[in-house]
Amino acid sequence: MESVRFHALREVLTRKPLEVSLPSVKASDYFGENVFTRRKMQEYLSKEAFIHVIDAIETGSKIDRRIANQIASGMKAWAIERGATHYTHWFHPLNGNTAEKHDAFFDLTEDGEIIENFSGSLLVQQEPDASSFPNGGIRNTFEARGYTAWDPSSPAFVIDHTLCIPTIFVSYTGEALDYKTPLLKSLNALDKAAVNICQYFDKNVNKVISTLGWEQEYFLVDEALYQARPDLVLTGRTLMGHASAKDQQLEDNYFGSIPSRVAAFMRDFEIEALRLGIPVKTRHNEVAPNQFECAPVFEEANLAVDHNQLLMDVMERVAIKHKFRVLLHEKPYAGINGSGKHNNWSMMTNTGVNLLAPGKTPKSNTQFLAFLVSTIRAVHKHADLLRASIALPGNRHRLGANEAPPSIISVFLGKHLTHVLEDLEKRISSKKMSPDEKAELKLDIGKIPEILLDNTDRNRTSPFAFTGNRFEFRAVGSSANCASPMISLVSAVTEQLMCFGNEVEKLVQKNVKRDEAILQVIRKFAVDSIPVLFEGNGYGDGWKTEAEKRGLTNITNVPEALVAFLSKSTKELFGKQGVLSERELEARYEIRLENYVKKIQIEARVLGDIAVNHIIPTAINYQNVLIENVKGLQGLIPNNEFYDVGGFQLQTIKKISEHLFLIRTKVDEMREERKKANAEQSVEEKAGLYLKNVQPCLDQIRRHIDKLELIVDDRLWPMPKYRELLFVN
Repeated sequence: MESVRFHALREVLTRKPLEVSLPSVKASDYFGENVFTRRKMQEYLSKEAFIHVIDAIETGSKIDRRIANQIASGMKAWAIERGATHYTHWFHPLNGNTAEKHDAFFDLTEDGEIIENFSGSLLVQQEPDASSFPNGGIRNTFEARGYTAWDPSSPAFVIDHTLCIPTIFVSYTGEALDYKTPLLKSLNALDKAAVNICQYFDKNVNKVISTLGWEQEYFLVDEALYQARPDLVLTGRTLMGHASAKDQQLEDNYFGSIPSRVAAFMRDFEIEALRLGIPVKTRHNEVAPNQFECAPVFEEANLAVDHNQLLMDVMERVAIKHKFRVLLHEKPYAGINGSGKHNNWSMMTNTGVNLLAPGKTPKSNTQFLAFLVSTIRAVHKHADLLRASIALPGNRHRLGANEAPPSIISVFLGKHLTHVLEDLEKRISSKKMSPDEKAELKLDIGKIPEILLDNTDRNRTSPFAFTGNRFEFRAVGSSANCASPMISLVSAVTEQLMCFGNEVEKLVQKNVKRDEAILQVIRKFAVDSIPVLFEGNGYGDGWKTEAEKRGLTNITNVPEALVAFLSKSTKELFGKQGVLSERELEARYEIRLENYVKKIQIEARVLGDIAVNHIIPTAINYQNVLIENVKGLQGLIPNNEFYDVGGFQLQTIKKISEHLFLIRTKVDEMREERKKANAEQSVEEKAGLYLKNVQPCLDQIRRHIDKLELIVDDRLWPMPKYRELLFVN
């Protein structure tokens, strides 16, 4: 009988690229056609309703019920014209995915007829069941009520005949049960703090937004091969598999020619993305075989987060049409590049100035330095929190290997900008500067754009790198919700901007001129942050030693990293800004720990099943073939002093037996350790036991399975191998 593996391979090799019907118009003609944009609001809403929506978007003002009814009516009319039959509040619960509950656009009348209806109350607020979403103890199971509330700053859209309305999600008692609620609060706090600093340089600035440009990395695998691998189906990664003789070592895949079948998939999902207003602009092959990346134009951070969550969903839907599956796990294959989601972040004023881009004058560059050093100091002070924000079970496999940054949080500026900060440290002191010293300093500050020109090199081993006009948070995992690192980063920077302003005002009260006070605070922040600056190779053992001397932490496991959510500095950071309460932080900590435990538990159960029900029987079958072979040979050919008949086969039989014994032993041990861990009531104790006793068993079992893969007859091996998963398109 043909094995599942060979059946899957035969199916893959007969596939042809799915023909994609490209629109006969330019992308600009259909961009955002499935989005309720401002232009469409003007068309479908009254002038009064339109003004109220725009005011709510730009100032956060509330929309009264009468106006909400007008907006809902116009939104419904537009959505039905786009083919929508249902509507849903679309939100980001703490499981990392998106959630939706669809309701039809009608009510039943007294005479048994139906009438299309969508009221303002349904637009603004709904009450989904909150009991089955992660809540970290905020809600009891029998207390199911939660509220979703419309976020007008992120436009509604239509997908699969459903009007999707972006919303926040909170408990009955008001605690955030999602990512969007604290994200919006943090962005609002940053706006206020950043405007206050900008006022030192430009009185016309009254609004600052965070911008985000994510880079989404992912793998593709043929659907037939995917279905033949239970580990991929159930965990998103391969729990076993020997390395392919060739993978990425020739560096021939990066930016290489895109296979035609993959290109068809990319064209298809990009069309859908553009119709949904997601400005996907870039696509290319990544370093590993069958690994790819897409990236959009920068957007306002809240909208960018929504668009990334939506795009991951679109990619998975479209991939199925093309008989592919998208792997968003951070490390689907051992030994080759994992997938990240680099978060490129900056701040933009209402006057069009990028606050992390050097300007053309000493004044604009002083402003640039103020925001630069505030960001660096924020990363230094809250490094543990930033690590916790990206600590996922999948990301632990990726960090510190194959171009992913290490777990030590450091900042890369490039040697030229680092030199500028070091020079500032030497030049600026607490004493009053002479006119000549001021002139020389301003001249040097004015040269910043020149020294950065073509000198903003990249350091792929840095988790937080300056790249000319933004910071790139490279440690974020490919499956992550971008809101998590953004909440932490934005809040940390807000704190330092507030501190910057306070320090300046203290000096001014001591009769220090404001421009000198600003330079002195820039120097202070730069000096405080020197330990977190690192230009070298983050993979080297020397950096680990150096980082420890500098007081930088290196936490490589998820449970320990997550403890930062409960630290005093974290609670003060979020509490003072009103972003997250202590209860909400404790809930997030518990949810992350539970997620870690459940994912390791699932991986352990899946690998145990594969080992016992797939690998062991296959190896025994091959062993039986060898035994019969030895018996036959020994019956035909007598031993002599030069030749041991069947000796090689006997050695192979013994090797197989050794590996089978150790696999079976470790599977039984892993099961017992899992039982012990599950018996613990405390989620901390449970996570600790999974980390210490269960997780190592996965690696040990895999090692012996991978050895068997090299021994057992290729025709008998039950599951697709790495050379097939990575190279068959």
